[in-house]
Amino acid sequence: MNAPQAVGGGSRGLTLQVLAAVAVGVLLGVLAPAWGMALKPLGDGFVKLVKLLIGPIVFVTVAGGLATMGDMRSVGRVGVKALLYFEAVTTLALLLGYAVAKLVEPGAGAAFSLPAAPTPAVPPTNHGLEAFLLGLIPAGMAEPFARGDTLQVLVLALLTGLALAALGEHGRPIARALEAASTLLFTMVGLVMRLAPLGAFGAMAYTVGKHGASSLAALGTLVACVYGACLAFVVVVLGGIAHWHGISLWRFTRYLRDELLVVFATSSSEPALPRLLLKLENLGCARRVAALVLPTGYSFNLDGTAIYLTLGALFVAQATHTPLTGWQEATLLGVLLLTSKGAAGVTGSGFVTLAATLAVVPAIPASGLALLLGVDRFLSEARALTNFLGNGLAVIVVSRWEGAFDEEKARAILEAA
Repeated sequence: MNAPQAVGGGSRGLTLQVLAAVAVGVLLGVLAPAWGMALKPLGDGFVKLVKLLIGPIVFVTVAGGLATMGDMRSVGRVGVKALLYFEAVTTLALLLGYAVAKLVEPGAGAAFSLPAAPTPAVPPTNHGLEAFLLGLIPAGMAEPFARGDTLQVLVLALLTGLALAALGEHGRPIARALEAASTLLFTMVGLVMRLAPLGAFGAMAYTVGKHGASSLAALGTLVACVYGACLAFVVVVLGGIAHWHGISLWRFTRYLRDELLVVFATSSSEPALPRLLLKLENLGCARRVAALVLPTGYSFNLDGTAIYLTLGALFVAQATHTPLTGWQEATLLGVLLLTSKGAAGVTGSGFVTLAATLAVVPAIPASGLALLLGVDRFLSEARALTNFLGNGLAVIVVSRWEGAFDEEKARAILEAA
């Protein structure tokens, strides 16, 4: 398949266009907030266009990759390695968020008054293990694509790929059709990405126009803590992992600069998923590994979200003057290890997951979540960027563990980035 080879074309031009669009969007939001808020459909429309393609792309890449793998034991081996890596790195992210919250205590000096009515929270049963496992099974073949449920699409793709592999030669025509569909879908992604500057302009104009600088200043300490913790995680943890595996994180970040700008502008890592998959293949990661690890990581490897959840929960406790015992804090971290796995890569999902977490730790008043509403959009940017980089690096790591990574090709591409 030739599509991955073309992802680098026009990269610098797209970068400049998105940067210019972001700058103009911020300026418009400051000077004419009402006009900025009116441009919200531009950002929403761009995100919806890309999300429209995510389900089909995950399906054809995973199912097609499994159909050509032959040895099904390698599928399980890749999956186990990926999940172990996800759990280890996500735990480090949670602990880092906990350490920053305890050292800085961003909510300790706050004097917020809570609303009379508590903020609705997602019932804890919605995030129980039984509900989660049953939720992986779609009610119909088309439902996961209609709902945009990546995990359900992944389950359907796994079943399809395993069935095609079991059919052997009889399944080859369908596998070739999936590869042709993949080429078509990635061509569509290229067309949609031409609208990235327009989407970035609308998203930034709306964000600044609606929230303004005052909402950011009101909870500036928390915002600084989240951004600082995410930056420290990227530089120290992800940087260390990248160095250990022979990759320059700085060059890798430059290689993904277009996609990172889209993530920043939309506060969501999902719009950049198709392009990330292409670029990882182009970098030398085997498709069979990337197509399985990346979609899974979007639900199980959310490092930035893990940092935000820990800091957000402890901030609410501190701001509402709710003392927590060591056991309650340990329970909170344990619950976050589970609920952080259910947060999708879309804007606002971290806030919903935090609501679900506080619902099962009743010592922290759920009404305190109202304190985060004003800055949640700004915090979404930090966690989305961290999630995106973490998942890209995860594919490289697992590919190397599998001996399915072309190091010479990656080195040449990253040096030229």
